[in-house]
Amino acid sequence: MRTHRAALAALALAVAAGACGASSPQPSSVFTTAHRSVGDAAREFFNIRSTPRQPIPFPHKTHIAKKAVCTDCHESVEKGPIAGIPSVKTCMICHDQIATDRPLIKEVASYAAKGVDIPWQRVYGFTHEAHVRFQHAPHVRANVDCASCHGDLANQTVAERVVDHNMGFCVNCHRQKGASNDCLTCHY
Repeated sequence: MRTHRAALAALALAVAAGACGASSPQPSSVFTTAHRSVGDAAREFFNIRSTPRQPIPFPHKTHIAKKAVCTDCHESVEKGPIAGIPSVKTCMICHDQIATDRPLIKEVASYAAKGVDIPWQRVYGFTHEAHVRFQHAPHVRANVDCASCHGDLANQTVAERVVDHNMGFCVNCHRQKGASNDCLTCHY
């Protein structure tokens, strides 16, 4: 019994150690359709995700306080599957004239002057292995508040992943709203 526990503990440590390392740049020699490595599989299983580091600390709180709404910047959220990460051109619609002397706006303007989009890091999103076909548009049409899935951005400076988009979260919300819980509604 003691040997069995020791073996399980060693296995758990090996998996945890693999989960802490960086993703392997090369696929392993063992074929799997789900993960590139044991570490990748362990990270997904334990829901360990890296924290996105934004090139500019975008102040959601400030913009929301100025009465901006999510769709002002995330324009495609009402039209299709993704909310879209705003282009630097979207930022410059306002910041070509507003707060141009502020250091963060100067950084945004420098990206615009170079004709390069700001390399924002995605905060939310499903892993490819989850086979989730998420669509923002039907959720917007059903009047699901953005904060339901993305947290209270009005009190965040830089967007943080505060809601765990796991199957239980989605199934419970669909149940509460009377939306379909058929597998093919979300999975392909």
